[in-house]
Amino acid sequence: MNCPVCKESALAMSERLGVEIDYCPQCRGVWLDRGELDKVIQYTVERQMGHIAQAQAASSAYASGHHTQPRHGARHEYSRGKSFLERLFD
Repeated sequence: MNCPVCKESALAMSERLGVEIDYCPQCRGVWLDRGELDKVIQYTVERQMGHIAQAQAASSAYASGHHTQPRHGARHEYSRGKSFLERLFD
């Protein structure tokens, strides 16, 4: 299938994290099939809920006095790394 925008460039397909995406290598446009946006949203919500749970656990540990200081150079619990979309297009 050709790109709806460029008209000349053929769409490429890639699967990342269980989501098939069609993209144009020329204009970098992205097209999702039915249900794929829902998968992206669900993954994002689940990941965000995981971050909230981690923050609550860290807060509880700190409040109860069972916390430890991070090692020098260690990543903090609140660092998020790459987002879903960043990993989708790696």
